[in-house]
Parts: sequence; structure tokens; C-alpha cells
Amino acid sequence: MSNDAVTRFLGGSPLSVLARLVLLCILVGVILNVLGVDPLNIWRSLQDLLRAIWNMGFDAVWWIWRYFLIGAVVVIPIWLVIRLAKGTR
Repeated sequence: MSNDAVTRFLGGSPLSVLARLVLLCILVGVILNVLGVDPLNIWRSLQDLLRAIWNMGFDAVWWIWRYFLIGAVVVIPIWLVIRLAKGTR
């Protein structure tokens, strides 16, 4: 495969894609750690997480909604600026 085909397949230069994937893996790892997911026993951890959410009832919905809103305050404006910047090209 030529370099253009690799860049096109990856969605950017291999080094920048690797850097973004590393940062995303770290972010997801932090989130999963906060949620109590253990990478050595991920299946049991996910079952425990789902059971805990089920036991919280509607508090879980409120909890998820709050985190969604907090994230949306940051993500939506950044996404909008990026989309508007790409539209002017």
C-alpha cells in the first residue's frame, strides 16, 4: 500500500492517528477506572457495574444525565466550531 492509501485508510497520518488513539485509550481507561471496571476481570466488573446501576434506579438516570450535560457543554461548542471551520474551506 502506498503512503496515500494508508493515510486515507487511517483518516490521517499514522503518527497523528496513533497519538489520538493513545490519548483516547487513556481517557477511556480513566473513565472505566472511575466506574470501577477492572481490566483483568472486565466481564465481572461490567456485571457489577450494571447491577449497581440497576440498584440505583432512577438516580442512575439523573447521574448519567448530569454527566451528559457537563460533557455536552464542552463537546458541542468544540464540534460546532470544527464543523464551521471545515465548512469555510
